[in-house]
Amino acid sequence: MEANLTFFYVTAIIISVLAFGTAIWLYRWVASRPSSNKKVAEVGQLIKNGANTFLAKEYKVLTRFTIVVALLIFVFLPSPIWKGDVLANITMTVSYIFGTVFSAIAGKIGISIATIANVKSAEAATKGIKPSFMAGYRGGAVMGMAVVGSSLFGVTLVLLLTGNTSALLGFSFGASSLALFAKAGGGIFTKTADVSADLAGKVELGIPEDDPRNPAVIADNVGDNVGDVAGMGADLFDSNVASMAAALVMAASLGNPEKNMGMVLCYAGIGLLASIIGVFTANMKEGGDPTRALNTNTYVTTIIYGVLTAVATFAFGFDWRIWGASAIGLVVGTIIGITSDYFTNDNKKPVHMVAKACESGPAFTITSGVSYGLLSGLPAMIGIGISALAAYKLVAPLGAGGNEVAYGMFGIAMAAVGMLSIVGMIISNDAYGPIVDNARGLVEMGDLGDKALEITDSLDSAGNTVKAVTKGFSIGAAGLTVIALLGAFITEVNDGIAALGLNIEKLTGFDVTDPVVFFGLLVGAAIPPVFSAMLMLGVDRNAQRMIAEIHRQFKEIVGLREGKEGVKPEYDKCIEIATTGALKELIPAGLVAIVSTMVVGFIGGVQAVGGFITGNIVSGLIFALFMSNSGGLWDNTKKYIEAGNHGGKNSEAHKAAVIGDTVGDPFKDTAGPSINTQITVVTLVASIMATLFLTLSIF
Repeated sequence: MEANLTFFYVTAIIISVLAFGTAIWLYRWVASRPSSNKKVAEVGQLIKNGANTFLAKEYKVLTRFTIVVALLIFVFLPSPIWKGDVLANITMTVSYIFGTVFSAIAGKIGISIATIANVKSAEAATKGIKPSFMAGYRGGAVMGMAVVGSSLFGVTLVLLLTGNTSALLGFSFGASSLALFAKAGGGIFTKTADVSADLAGKVELGIPEDDPRNPAVIADNVGDNVGDVAGMGADLFDSNVASMAAALVMAASLGNPEKNMGMVLCYAGIGLLASIIGVFTANMKEGGDPTRALNTNTYVTTIIYGVLTAVATFAFGFDWRIWGASAIGLVVGTIIGITSDYFTNDNKKPVHMVAKACESGPAFTITSGVSYGLLSGLPAMIGIGISALAAYKLVAPLGAGGNEVAYGMFGIAMAAVGMLSIVGMIISNDAYGPIVDNARGLVEMGDLGDKALEITDSLDSAGNTVKAVTKGFSIGAAGLTVIALLGAFITEVNDGIAALGLNIEKLTGFDVTDPVVFFGLLVGAAIPPVFSAMLMLGVDRNAQRMIAEIHRQFKEIVGLREGKEGVKPEYDKCIEIATTGALKELIPAGLVAIVSTMVVGFIGGVQAVGGFITGNIVSGLIFALFMSNSGGLWDNTKKYIEAGNHGGKNSEAHKAAVIGDTVGDPFKDTAGPSINTQITVVTLVASIMATLFLTLSIF
């Protein structure tokens, strides 16, 4: 059966609208759950107000950044307006703004539902684990449906309105630049509060994790929303858009572009449809294992996607080699997630070994955690490498006769599309984590009883494990996506050579023995550690200010330390410190990544940029995997000991584990997951500035 591109446009929009409808139904279902505890409602409102206040201030800062960048794009990209087509510059500018708006909406939707679902999940815990799980999971699923529906709808709309795949790079750059700052800012906020609450509360005073006497406890819960919900939602929105943009840019340059582009939209739409089905089949029996329930949903969605794409490939006459590349990406994504689970799950050997090391003190906690974190990167890096190689080799023969490289890179792009095809389910699982984490805090602060606390502890532990899996998955997906974007960069360079009539050979790759390429390679490899250091130093500086504020309150507010009736801490002071510090720190780190790409391009041209992207990808993936997995490992080690192992709470092993967790917090929730967005941003900057690098470089 033949179908033209318009058919796939319409189908993609219909599935997007279906996802929006699903999100609305889930939102109403969660909001309709009973909640009557006044204390829980009061604390929940404090969390909601704090999250919305931070988001409003953050978006105000990012709006200014967006306006400045939009003006620069209008003047200079794709080419200076006094030399090129003004309409092309307008199209790129509008697409960029469109991308930032969609990404911002994704974050806002996440905050809105998460601050409702946490209250509902907390109160449901008094009735059993199943209703509490369902409230938390379906709250996360609202985010999953809205984010992926928005990304597919946005990409399709840009293509429909412009008919220009290069405009997709502008849309993707808008999404990724806002995601970079949202993830960095949210990560700094959340870990400022988390580290401060743990060190001043657990380590110094020996009080429980979510004790309402701790002035940082509300800021900590706010941080879960602005970092792990809004930030991660924007991050995965960016990855999904970037993978589709890269695949569509390359598809348009190959033979039979309409069919190739239709296939990209078809597979992406089926992935969203599979996630919708997966969300509605998600369930857990009373007394069941929440981790198993979450993982089962992912596997079911994966199988549905594989079957439906195979049917579509047969029905529309798509090439089975390209379907194979997509399937490879999805399988490897699942394997990377399982690998992350092994290194972070509190039922597995690494957590048990680090917990044992905690008995010997915090130095051994850190050493063992770092070691396992470094080990955890190897399987994922091999998986990304194998999937890229297999997809390339599988699809390259379709370009026999001189176009093998272009088809091979398109195969990698389709592997990235495949890996991100079930991103709706991945986001649902990821957003579930901070929702039930907040619910656990609300149960403790609302005095809902030991049974409810035990249930939310179980849900929170599952959330931490699955969150580590989803982070590993998103990092792996980012790896394939940026390799695909490297292919899109080559396509943009070659299109620029043809448009400008330059008498130079078209790009097919980059020779690392070329000093210009090697220069870019070294600089690109150095950016992820510098970027990470800037973010974590931001957490460090901010946390020191907040700890000083906590000490002040415990010293000056009479009766606070003793928990005297009617005495409350000044929660808003800690929220203000976290907000101000995060907004101050987020812009410089992001600018380092963007400006360094431009400097390398203007010095060494497209060859140096090719090396820069390559070095950035390899270094970035290693750092992201190491930090995300080691941080998750330390977090679950602490929870494993708190469950009664190796001395339990308040033991020496527990104190050492808390220190390990505070070290791991900025690893796993600030720097680690922000790096994959940083890689995407620099690759997109390179692609949209390809023409300028061709004409204005020094070497």
